[in-house]
Amino acid sequence: MKLLISILGKATGYLTLVVVLIAAVLHYLDYSDPGALPSMAVNMESLEEDFRQQNKSCFILGATGETGRLLLKELLDRNLFSKITLIGRREVTFEDKAYEKLIQEVVDFEKLEDHATAFQGHDVGYCCLGTTKAKSGAEGFVRVDHDYVLKSAELAKAGGCSQFHLESSKGADKGSSFLYLKVKGQVEAEIEALGFDRLSIYRPAVLLVERQESRPGEWMARKVLSSCSFMFPSMSVPIQAVTRAMVSNTVLKPEHPTEILENKAIHTLGASPTK
Repeated sequence: MKLLISILGKATGYLTLVVVLIAAVLHYLDYSDPGALPSMAVNMESLEEDFRQQNKSCFILGATGETGRLLLKELLDRNLFSKITLIGRREVTFEDKAYEKLIQEVVDFEKLEDHATAFQGHDVGYCCLGTTKAKSGAEGFVRVDHDYVLKSAELAKAGGCSQFHLESSKGADKGSSFLYLKVKGQVEAEIEALGFDRLSIYRPAVLLVERQESRPGEWMARKVLSSCSFMFPSMSVPIQAVTRAMVSNTVLKPEHPTEILENKAIHTLGASPTK
């Protein structure tokens, strides 16, 4: 028994060392190249008021997910849009009166062409739609994270949407040998090809959030990363920072039609004061 305890103790120590080393490498790679980092030399309050006066409308895909729920709350709290539409497979019930003016469009994602009208007349689109291979299988994952997302973007573009915000993932690369990162990279490239006036892609690392659904692997990763997130912010990001970054970035004026916000940029923009 003592031998077993000793072995487990050493194994835990080695594992911790490996995690720290990996974190250090990722931290260096992420922070040695600043990438797209919005300038914060702006008056956010003034920008938001100017944006608010334009009476724009938006839609959210994936509003029942962790990011989508917080994104919706952030949008309502900051009151940037005159109309917010939720597009999903089912209607969502809200108790708070702040949600009573929401418009909900119920669609069949397998027949999105039949619901083209749901995507018409929006100025801005937010896509937080996604699943996992563990939950939906490989084919289900590709169908949701690629097919549904891409088709929704196509319908939004055809419906007059000029600004599209896509939640992707750190490491997204259409040439990756890993299915998850490959699919994320592919859908990024294909949506860029649609030619939105503005496309903002967010690539967060591991999201620090207590999910409603159980994902053991992510739960373990969150526990490890949250304990050292202050040392290596490149490995994770609070989900609240992601949603704040998405909303704040909406009112900023980008230098290029397509922008990619890596984890560092999300941290910076998401942690910035909004008032």
